[in-house]
Amino acid sequence: MLIETTNSSKIANLYLQSEISLTDAMAASRLTEEFDFDCNAIKESNINFADRVYIEAKLLEEYEDSGKLTENMISLHKKYDLLRTLLWTSNQNSLERCNNYNLIVYLYKYESENITKKATQNVWSKIIMDVKNQNKDILLLPIATDQNLTSLDLLINEQGITQFPALIINNNQILYDLQNTASIEQFLN
Repeated sequence: MLIETTNSSKIANLYLQSEISLTDAMAASRLTEEFDFDCNAIKESNINFADRVYIEAKLLEEYEDSGKLTENMISLHKKYDLLRTLLWTSNQNSLERCNNYNLIVYLYKYESENITKKATQNVWSKIIMDVKNQNKDILLLPIATDQNLTSLDLLINEQGITQFPALIINNNQILYDLQNTASIEQFLN
């Protein structure tokens, strides 16, 4: 119980840092709409922020893997999914205007009990990370779809997503089948 409380405190602190960064990133996104900022600066800022959130979320996974999932851990994971959803929405205009980086949104089921689905999601995660590691101009947003987030559900409906896992590349290409890195790379700018 003490370890779980300590881990939850560390994760809550990470999330607080991410909330501050997100607020900053959203303010920067609004500024880029109002002013003519350099697209390279926008790209670097957005990708660096997404990478930082990804690293923090990986730390969350380590804490989750170290023990039993509690309601507090599930809520913290939900916060990260909301954070990524907000980052997805805040990047839509920048992506269209600049077109100098790629946005990959990976939608998956967090609490799937289906072993085949879990195995598929693990394979997809490895393939997506291989693409990300080969191309630094990718803003990668893995988001769990079973968190009851209204904003995420609206985006999924708008995109016409019908099954999970699903991969959305640059808000215009949806993949439901992923065999290798070439499956993704053919749709990148």
